[in-house]
Amino acid sequence: MSKPNVLVLGGVGFMGRNLVRFIVDNKLAGHVRVVDKVLPSTAFLGDFAEAFNHVEYLQGSLTSVASITKIFAAPEGGGKWNFVFNLAAETKYGQTDSVYSEKVLDLSVKCATEAAKVGVDRFIEVSTAQVYEAGKKPSKEDSKLDPWTLLAKFKLQAEEALRKVPGLNLIIVRPVIVYGPGDITGLSPRIITATAYKQLGEKMEFLWGKEMKINTVHVRDAVRAVWHVAEKGKLGDVYNLADKAETDQGAVNELLEKIFGIKTGFYGAIMSNLAKMDIKGVAETANDKHLKPWSEVCKAAGIVNTPLTPYIDPELLYNNSLSVDGSAIEATGFKYEIPAPTEALIREQIDYFVKQGLFPPMK
Repeated sequence: MSKPNVLVLGGVGFMGRNLVRFIVDNKLAGHVRVVDKVLPSTAFLGDFAEAFNHVEYLQGSLTSVASITKIFAAPEGGGKWNFVFNLAAETKYGQTDSVYSEKVLDLSVKCATEAAKVGVDRFIEVSTAQVYEAGKKPSKEDSKLDPWTLLAKFKLQAEEALRKVPGLNLIIVRPVIVYGPGDITGLSPRIITATAYKQLGEKMEFLWGKEMKINTVHVRDAVRAVWHVAEKGKLGDVYNLADKAETDQGAVNELLEKIFGIKTGFYGAIMSNLAKMDIKGVAETANDKHLKPWSEVCKAAGIVNTPLTPYIDPELLYNNSLSVDGSAIEATGFKYEIPAPTEALIREQIDYFVKQGLFPPMK
């Protein structure tokens, strides 16, 4: 049986580079085309760069119809695209409606429309579990939808729009916080903030309590999962991606205490509710406080350019539990291999950046 031809949109990003290496290392595809607006040579790929020597890379705009037509052109040697993974979208929080409309909603619709036109067998849309109503009870795929970030609002609009694209063979995955080598926006801001507090010699405290859920899935499981549903998922279905750890703020803080030798805590409900009245101001004050020691640590290590920042967007400071049931995908035969974040896994994530001179060496 011939191997599938694979098109990875947004393949230079965090999940994208991990998926590309997974496909290459396991020799899963016939032809692989990776598309991104960012050049691999400027993306801090580190040890992922080797995998890109074994794929076709195209730099292109996924918001331009003319560019998308070229991107979806038949693979080398003929045939068609069997699997398309859409990992391309604006991932930064705190952007405007117009940015998300163009770089999340419109992008997905334009790519999906072309995928249907050329007869793609499976179009895997990577959405977010932030589309669910926040709460302590784990959300299943049919739980109430109430996006609590602007990014998630447009991700959900994209999901709904894709379901209306005629002839599109769609599967949707909704991951929780994805962490691991290359993570910029998942657990990394908390890790970098811990670095700042180690420099300050102060206790690190977060809003709300230790029990607030910030469920996780390791990137290696996440990319295994998206490949699995491409092969074995049911067309039209949605699959949550979340490990069984039910990770909360307390669990992450315990790991950061061990790694950085700092003390951590929480402000609790009363102080947090007061802060909620001016969450933008609170976020600005906190981010300003964290940025200076982070900059000092980087300067001392000779780091002049890094994509890493302790900045946390105000949207993420509200009392929104990310509690998700990721078990439905297991009925298709998928098994999570990484049950929970560990000290070793967080250190691996840090080391990935240390090796590239993007994070201060750990003492």
